[in-house]
Amino acid sequence: MNMQTQSRLTAAESALVESYNAQIGDLPGNGAVISARDRLVDDLKTNGLPTRRVEAWHYTDLKSLVRSIPANAPAASTRNPSALVEGAAVLVTRQGEADAKASVEGVLISSFADMLREGTAAPGLSISDADDTVGKINGSFVRDGYVLEFPAGVEIEHPIEVQALHGAGQAHTRFPVSFGAGSKATVIERHLQTTDGQAFVSSISDISLDDGAEVTWIVLQEQGENDTHLGQVRLRIGDNAKLRLFVINAGGKLVRQELRVDVAGEGADLTLRGVNLLGGDTHTDVTLVLGHNVPNTTSTEIFRNVVFDRARGVFQGMIKVAIDAQKTDARMACNTLLMSDDAEFAAKPELEIFADDVQCGHGATVADIDDNHLYYLMARGIPRNRARAMLVNAFVAEIVEELEEEALVEALEEIISSWLEKHA
Repeated sequence: MNMQTQSRLTAAESALVESYNAQIGDLPGNGAVISARDRLVDDLKTNGLPTRRVEAWHYTDLKSLVRSIPANAPAASTRNPSALVEGAAVLVTRQGEADAKASVEGVLISSFADMLREGTAAPGLSISDADDTVGKINGSFVRDGYVLEFPAGVEIEHPIEVQALHGAGQAHTRFPVSFGAGSKATVIERHLQTTDGQAFVSSISDISLDDGAEVTWIVLQEQGENDTHLGQVRLRIGDNAKLRLFVINAGGKLVRQELRVDVAGEGADLTLRGVNLLGGDTHTDVTLVLGHNVPNTTSTEIFRNVVFDRARGVFQGMIKVAIDAQKTDARMACNTLLMSDDAEFAAKPELEIFADDVQCGHGATVADIDDNHLYYLMARGIPRNRARAMLVNAFVAEIVEELEEEALVEALEEIISSWLEKHA
């Protein structure tokens, strides 16, 4: 690194580059992978972390918000959190490293570290675009993860829970997942800190649904109060495939969760629901780029946000309808409750439509608890604080209840209720 470049980097950016130099000898990968990693790090050296001048990062100035990078740590706690749903098959990564013996009946499972060592992962380390900072960081540091292949026609009765566990330090994982034609499954992607201390985490799930697949994918982020979490879900949905994607953020000091969706098959249907719970002095950014690229596809996106204390939230949602994507039906909504005068939430829903025979819409609301609803409950003897808590809970529970699977709904509602009790 020359002195001119070094002088332009912040302390955190310099620490990120130095961390790569310290780890490169231990990171899995053949020559092609190492070359791909080097290119990504060179980009970080040249351009640094994005600022608000970059449109995609306008509300999340990563250069200012990331103040430090913790050193890499060898291992996470051995604590094993219980599965979210009884009977679920659990696959665990610890500090970014997968269990080589993991297995689930009916699913082909291999290690992403093996793909790195063999070099087959090298093309996948490329970034989606110039603003793909999550891809740059993850591609530079990723050590392992699970490669899941659901064969055509397979139906997995019980949920599969992929637990990304970590302690203090760094953890970088990747999960390439393919669902064969006509397959059916529910997968819970769960991010948890198991010890105290600051952690810097990145994770990418690269998911494809072949024709007629029916999948429920749940992202549950419960990072520690000092953690930085940079997550990305890349999705490709084939002909007549149906995806229910639920994203719940209930932790983390600094969170950026990106959803990059390619609706690529006719008859494809996407149901996207999100719940963001923000408290303390935290910052959470959910950025969605959804492309409808073929005719006769549908999608609905609804996000519910609750913001306490001095927390700051962001939702950026872009729906792009290609010129050939006639008969697209896409609807997006973002609804926010601000529970403090110091809380902030920025909503930026957008439509970019090049087809002329479509039904598309978007909207956003920001409000406090409705006084009429509060009065109704208090008039029936419910104390004010309890009444407010009930209304907030109902506001977000409505989203979770769309899952319909009773055990999943109850488990997620318990996590949400526990979070609200702590922060309200």
